[in-house]
Amino acid sequence: MTSTPFRDEPATHYIGGDWIAQGEIRDSIDPATGDVLGQYHDADLDVARQAITAARTAFTTLSWRHDRELRAKVLWELSEAVERNLDKIALAITLENGKPLGQAQFELSIAAPKLRYFAGLALTDLGHAASVYDGATSMLLKEAVGVAGVIVPWNSPGILSIRSLAPALAAGCTAVVKMPAQTALTNHLLAELFAEVPSLPAGVVNWFTESGDAGAKELVSSPKTAVVSYTGSSAVGARIAAAAGEQLKRASLELGGKTPMIVFPDADLDELIPTLIGGITVFSGQFCMTGSRILVHLDIASEVKAKLAAALESVTPGPGIDPGTQMGPLIDKAAVDRVDAFLLANDADFIVRGGPVEGPGAFYKPALVAVQDVASPLIQQEIFGPVATFEVFADEAEAIHRANATDFGLAASVWTGDGARALRVSQQIEAGTVWTNAWAQILDQFEEGGYKKSGLGRLNGPGGLAEFQEVKHIYRTTS
Repeated sequence: MTSTPFRDEPATHYIGGDWIAQGEIRDSIDPATGDVLGQYHDADLDVARQAITAARTAFTTLSWRHDRELRAKVLWELSEAVERNLDKIALAITLENGKPLGQAQFELSIAAPKLRYFAGLALTDLGHAASVYDGATSMLLKEAVGVAGVIVPWNSPGILSIRSLAPALAAGCTAVVKMPAQTALTNHLLAELFAEVPSLPAGVVNWFTESGDAGAKELVSSPKTAVVSYTGSSAVGARIAAAAGEQLKRASLELGGKTPMIVFPDADLDELIPTLIGGITVFSGQFCMTGSRILVHLDIASEVKAKLAAALESVTPGPGIDPGTQMGPLIDKAAVDRVDAFLLANDADFIVRGGPVEGPGAFYKPALVAVQDVASPLIQQEIFGPVATFEVFADEAEAIHRANATDFGLAASVWTGDGARALRVSQQIEAGTVWTNAWAQILDQFEEGGYKKSGLGRLNGPGGLAEFQEVKHIYRTTS
């Protein structure tokens, strides 16, 4: 049996620099085996309110929001703590949410550079000043907006918590992070990173785990929070935006996606097919940028379909800790039932059936479905599993029409050897990120986010920092 990195006692919450053992004790389940991995305290509303109060007190009483040097130092020290604990936390992620260990290690490996990037921005993202006319000067200052509420999903809890926290802390905000119950034991290990950072003042980062949504709703509704950063479904994001709007509170939302992978006749199929397989199977398709729509020109549709089908049929899900596993389980058996029921309810025309795997784990073999009607729910709704639709287009105009035919606009990919066509098509696709002959390339210094119902605001880059800042104009006379 694989040794685990988890503690024997139930996982707790980290609030105001202290460990809080409050809330009903629940089990955390390994989705690959159905076994109990450990236990955790499930936060109640009072825990969330304690965390918000601690963050607000820290924001109003500490020098944190005014001290750029301290913020940069903390972010750098946190990056070092992530690197020291990478293997332990990656194993925890694999055991609790099922993804292969290599994917979990990759998830953690990109967290430390992101923290260092925002440590740099904490020092270099400045306002400006000018003498506007004789005897008068104006200054434009960038200030922290206040307490940031961060709501994190279970599919990549390590990087997605850091992705929102890093810019929030760099801007001078304090934070309350609501973590998902599906990775409760991992959450405790992540919280321990903050306890390891010697320069981090108590109350700047507060961290709790809950299975319900009372605490998350409190982050949105509390007058003590100034901004909410949420990663998750478009439906929940819309409710958050509506609730935040009642207070004119900021909401930074990265939401669902139906990423079209557009393949033209001059695409390099040797490079394409493995990338399409990865687009469908990475994180078991439980990823907002999953390559869930394969759009192929009719001249090569039969060839691509045959190669893709053969490759998908060879994918056998397995435990994430097995070095040979290409794709792990879904997060739980309920997700398996949901994905399969959705396909059957919508009369899926299977190219590759895939489907549930018998046994105790939440395994689901990847599926490929032929669809031409862009109004089909198979195209219009995010499935959040290892399922891709296969569509055929006749020309560039149809490819663009199909790519833009959903309410989602998070990402897209264009496969062609013609650089002019790649740019031309990319400019007409309604998506926040478009890759050429690539997929899932995210860079710390370049913003990402969604068009349409795939989100509001941006993460990463200077724009990610701006989500957590106010801009103040100060005018003064010099006479």
